[in-house]
Amino acid sequence: MIPLLKRALWLPLFAVLLAANASAPVNYRLDEANSLLSAKVPFFGIASKTATFPKMRGTATIVGNNPSRAAIDVTFDATALTAPDDTTLGRLKGEKFFWVERHPSIRFKGRGLTMTSATKGTITGQLTARGVTRNQSLNVSFDRDPLKAGPGEPIAFTANAEIDRRNFGMKSYQLIVGNTVEITFDARIVPN
Repeated sequence: MIPLLKRALWLPLFAVLLAANASAPVNYRLDEANSLLSAKVPFFGIASKTATFPKMRGTATIVGNNPSRAAIDVTFDATALTAPDDTTLGRLKGEKFFWVERHPSIRFKGRGLTMTSATKGTITGQLTARGVTRNQSLNVSFDRDPLKAGPGEPIAFTANAEIDRRNFGMKSYQLIVGNTVEITFDARIVPN
């Protein structure tokens, strides 16, 4: 009788602890060694060129029972960008594109996650490149349900978006380089 009574008293307490844990924010840091941003743009209308941004730093916060409170803040080192050839690299780093001498970083600040399934969703936020900030949404695919990740569990995701480079002041070479840029961010976040 006493063990049954103890169990009856512990169950509500356990339920309260679980509910409190589900609402507690979990803070993550970006695993830079396992993250990469790439930007693919049409070239001459028949091919494409891809630049990559291998250096970055960032944080993320996920709240299990309230994805709208999720946040991500990632800064990419534009001075470290890579390109398929030296000519393209020089142009991308130059004044007509990223102008890394004046704008050495690109930043995405996401506020709010809308889940469309257990592993897919949309992060809304703002993208700043070349000193211009625009509203931007990213379509995200996670390797697991981010709202149910266990303590200490890393989360991998891929975020995709299309941007118009002209919106960020990159208007040169329009007969050669397409205006729509496909952004892919493959990333891994680990709990702090």
